[in-house]
Amino acid sequence: MRIAIGVAATVLVADQASKWAVVDVMGLDQRLFIPVFDPFLNFAMAWNTGINFGLFSSGSGAARAVLVALALAICAWVWVWVRRDGARKWMQVAAGFLIGGALGNVIDRLRWGAVADFINMSCCGLQNPYSFNIADIAVFAGAFGLILFSGRGEKHKDAG
Repeated sequence: MRIAIGVAATVLVADQASKWAVVDVMGLDQRLFIPVFDPFLNFAMAWNTGINFGLFSSGSGAARAVLVALALAICAWVWVWVRRDGARKWMQVAAGFLIGGALGNVIDRLRWGAVADFINMSCCGLQNPYSFNIADIAVFAGAFGLILFSGRGEKHKDAG
């Protein structure tokens, strides 16, 4: 499970470092918008009190506590599942992405009361109104990887 720990730590550090740089150093929380490679890539501040795309947003302390507890429970479940399932390399990588991203967003909820989303990408004349962060990318990639590499259809060597 060393691979999972290493990937999770790397994702967590990258996520929190990017949020520190953009929110605290560049002051995106005050400026709200910083063109980077306009219109394709910009920093647009969005505080997400819910889950993806602001679903289930309420901003209440109880909702925040539930989302933190849910994220931690999912992290624990993924950890136990991958460890018990034999901890194959790519499953560990996927688990590390998901766990590192989820913990990055948990830290945001504890620090700011909401998740700091700031990456905004648009293309081809279509304006994307949503922002996201490195943790969101990692959670999505980790969940996809867990599905892809779970090996439900493959026979295990010890199955005989």
